[in-house]
Amino acid sequence: MNVLYLHTHDTGRVVSPYGYAVKTPRIQEFCEEALLFQHAFCVAPTCSPSRAGLLTGTYPHQNGMLGLAQRGFEIDGSRHLARLLSHEGFRSVLCGVQHEVGYYTDHQLAPEALGYDEDITTDATGYIEKDLVEWDRKNAERLAEWLGFYDGDQPFFVSYGQHATHRAWPDAEPGVEDYAQPPVNIPNNELTRADYACYKRSVEMADANYGIVLDALRESGRYENTIVVLTTDHGLAYPFEKCTLLDSGTGVLLAMRVPGSRAEGRSFEGLVSHVDVVPTLLDLLGIEKPDYLEGKSHAGIFRGEKDEGDEAVFSEINFHTSYEPVRSVRTRRYKYVRFFDEDWLRVNQSNIDGSLVKNYYEEHFDLADVTKDEECLYDLAYDVFETNNVATDSRYADVLDEMRSRLDNFMRRTNDPLLEGPIAVRPEWKVNRCECVVAGSKDPADYESLGAHFSVCERGMA
Repeated sequence: MNVLYLHTHDTGRVVSPYGYAVKTPRIQEFCEEALLFQHAFCVAPTCSPSRAGLLTGTYPHQNGMLGLAQRGFEIDGSRHLARLLSHEGFRSVLCGVQHEVGYYTDHQLAPEALGYDEDITTDATGYIEKDLVEWDRKNAERLAEWLGFYDGDQPFFVSYGQHATHRAWPDAEPGVEDYAQPPVNIPNNELTRADYACYKRSVEMADANYGIVLDALRESGRYENTIVVLTTDHGLAYPFEKCTLLDSGTGVLLAMRVPGSRAEGRSFEGLVSHVDVVPTLLDLLGIEKPDYLEGKSHAGIFRGEKDEGDEAVFSEINFHTSYEPVRSVRTRRYKYVRFFDEDWLRVNQSNIDGSLVKNYYEEHFDLADVTKDEECLYDLAYDVFETNNVATDSRYADVLDEMRSRLDNFMRRTNDPLLEGPIAVRPEWKVNRCECVVAGSKDPADYESLGAHFSVCERGMA
């Protein structure tokens, strides 16, 4: 059995299988043939830590990926799924975006560091950021060609990653803005509609690229002996989504197709985490699971066995552009979030991707004045947007104690460094100050550390 891992940037669940009015017919078609997870969550709502968690089956504070790879943070590559499967006789192939080593369009170090046997990614030189969706298409075409010629002597593990739907988004088609109402947690106005129309264009292009790859997989005759995993890293690049532990930041698209399984065309209602993907795949492949895996295998679902999902899922933030240590535990009904930066209980503005929508919040809603409660408890049955913190409501006192205990036990079991106090910023990491507004500031005073190998003028400031 082969494995094909398909992934985008910053998509959350904003695709048509989850009810959004976006043109993703190929994703829709695939999900109707797969098992669609309705309540899947990432382990971290920022790019490199999320992917590191999924691909190692461990949490960022365990695998080393506390922040973005291009800012000097490093993964323990010995636990990467590509290396693990390569050691089991798979041909591990990288095509397109990886976000675990260096800048995600640069691949000089990634194959060796992560354990890929082959890198077939096309050259990304010359693209401006909003045109990297065209690079995604070139990579899809390259992978389609590879699938057509692969001799099949070994089973393969292929990672096909897209820049889409990361900002900067491509330009939308003219005249569509009025029909592009953003997700309901974003204000609906002329500016936000125009911005969201560009997201819709990006996800539409990503969908077409998946069509190229899946068509090639079928034409190669391998569709019926390939496990396909389709996901993204975290929520959309909007304020109060990406880089937050709200469901809008941690909730992700996740669908898996296991040929011949009893789960095709179904939805799964239980909680699952990205950290569950590796143990599930290894069980499906009949490979012994390493002791270090933190997730739970849900392979039984595909055999028609009863599975209630995870009792709770955990997510974390350490660094994005600035230091923002946060932990959360989520059950089916409740979410508990604790902010460990007691000296900075305000919004970390540089941790919000630059956009017209961010500018709108800054100009009209005093974004800099938004504060954070040190601990939050949300009753998700009545508060799906997580706006009513009931941590001080006496009616929830027992729930609060239980959720605190869940998080504390998790942190102790996983040797979370926050138990010992703040994480010290190393000189090799590039880290903005909490007060910084723009991730790519050119002012050295906006940084706690510029990193041993970085300058404020180089590409990829975020």
